[in-house]
Amino acid sequence: MHRRFNKTLFALAFACAHAPFAQAQSTEQKIEALQQEIDRLKTDVSRMRAEAAPAREGATSIFGYGEFNYNRFRDSERTSKADLRRFVLGFGHRFNDRLSLHSELELEHAIASHEDEGEIEVEQAYLNYQFSDAVNVKGGLFLIPLGILNLTHEPPTYFGVERNAVETRIIPTTWRELGFGMHGALGASGLRYDVGLTTGFNSGKLDEPTTGIRSAHQEGSQADARDLSLYGALNYQRPGLLVGGGIFTGDTGQNGQANTALRGVQARLTLWDLHAKYGVGRLDLQALYARGTLGDAERVNEVTAPLGFAAPKSMKGWYGQAAYHVYRRGDIDIAPFARIERIDIRQQEDASLGVFQDPNNLERIRTIGVNFYVHPQVVLKADLQRYDTDRTQDRFNLGLGYMF
Repeated sequence: MHRRFNKTLFALAFACAHAPFAQAQSTEQKIEALQQEIDRLKTDVSRMRAEAAPAREGATSIFGYGEFNYNRFRDSERTSKADLRRFVLGFGHRFNDRLSLHSELELEHAIASHEDEGEIEVEQAYLNYQFSDAVNVKGGLFLIPLGILNLTHEPPTYFGVERNAVETRIIPTTWRELGFGMHGALGASGLRYDVGLTTGFNSGKLDEPTTGIRSAHQEGSQADARDLSLYGALNYQRPGLLVGGGIFTGDTGQNGQANTALRGVQARLTLWDLHAKYGVGRLDLQALYARGTLGDAERVNEVTAPLGFAAPKSMKGWYGQAAYHVYRRGDIDIAPFARIERIDIRQQEDASLGVFQDPNNLERIRTIGVNFYVHPQVVLKADLQRYDTDRTQDRFNLGLGYMF
């Protein structure tokens, strides 16, 4: 591990010393380009050292992240909110050079009690056994590898105060399931795979009209598991580039365990995505497309209609995002960004049940803002969001986030 780390560090240093000078036209430009490379490599080297450190048997690591958000709405009927949105502590332990434990405990909204909206939840808790770089097996509660945000959602790793709507309303980030999986690298190709068998959703628990299938997520808490699900993901990664996609599919009727109206109903959910990230120089680009379908939506209406809304039968969304690092020196990094998103959740209308399409499920969102990093792991954020359909959601956001 240390030999590979030293070779990688040497390669990074070599690239740092030569790449900028090939394009610079003056001494000042050379110095600035070299400094940018050094700043960018600091975080990479620190991460590599952290990964190498726990390789010894019996090593235990502590990590975490958190965020504090302020939302001021334009609509006078909506109350502006300040919130300790998340406080997360993670614990890892390496039993030997092959077997390791990964876990995260999350507190949302500062207080969790019977009278408060806060929650305490286990976000991850799984064991991983590494046969080789190509073959790892894991078991327990782990994140499903769809999209970008679900696997990498620490506040300094994404732009904007709020997590994007496509990866929360279509892909239900943060999304974890109980099960088993296998993952690894396909040689030196830059490709990584992740496949497995897990618990799935329960359509009998749908209770939120504007979040697609999200409210049917069981979160590993006494999950009904008569119907299991399969997932698979493949990603290609090189310095500055990520391209990939994933799919998740399984029945959600659960033989009517949550609602007898779904006894014998399959209600199969299939959800997939394609995504890409590309960084060159000071420019960061990111895009994602996600799509899903829920079978037997007319039967699922028997569950949702008494709650006043029609069941989702298809879900799709996309976003495109661009950020530019206007200033980057030492730990300081200032990056304005812009993002546009489109949400399209189609519902199973039924006049006899009095349920119809909610217009707020057909939405376009525009966000402009800035990430101001005072350290690669600590960020201040500010942005403006505008909604085309539900104008009451228009807002100004402030955020402070960290990870360690």
